[in-house]
Amino acid sequence: MLYGATAASPELIAQINPKNIRLMNDFLEYLRSVGKAESTVKAYTSDLYIFFVWVLQNADKSDMEALEDEYERQKITGFNESIVDGYTGFIFKNRYGDPMSAHNVNRAIDRICNEYNEEETILADKEGREPFLIRHFSVHNLRHTFCTRFCENESNIKVIQEIMGHADIETTMNIYAEATEQKKKESFANLEGKIKIS
Repeated sequence: MLYGATAASPELIAQINPKNIRLMNDFLEYLRSVGKAESTVKAYTSDLYIFFVWVLQNADKSDMEALEDEYERQKITGFNESIVDGYTGFIFKNRYGDPMSAHNVNRAIDRICNEYNEEETILADKEGREPFLIRHFSVHNLRHTFCTRFCENESNIKVIQEIMGHADIETTMNIYAEATEQKKKESFANLEGKIKIS
């Protein structure tokens, strides 16, 4: 059984690799075994569900192998027991064994983007063209993008709220309104020239 599956379509669940489902359930059972409250497990379920949807749509085998290797390593060395704002069970750790913060991840994103932009600038100069540079973005932008795309494909606001872990439905509604407004504009633009009035 996939915990939190009530928020997913059967088609989507059927596409998730069974190894990923086992990995997710093993981690959730670990949280229960160390006495974590069901509300904490539910919060992790939401984040893991978002992650595995992303994996299903974007990751290649080497990405999944890296995650599985990290999980296996932590089964031996121990899972992160840090507590941040009442949350525990973090998957990725920094070099000191502490959970990765948004700041750590954002620094990694910045480093990767800067390296790419430097290489692209040199290559574009050699080829006599304008460089195609990656603009600055953060972890929050990625989460917001996921929520926007999810809103474009799901009309049940409570499902979106549950998966995103928004405590306040108003937060979900604001993102949903933004996403549907853009979709309306795209739909009308798509109709242009297709309707003939005689």
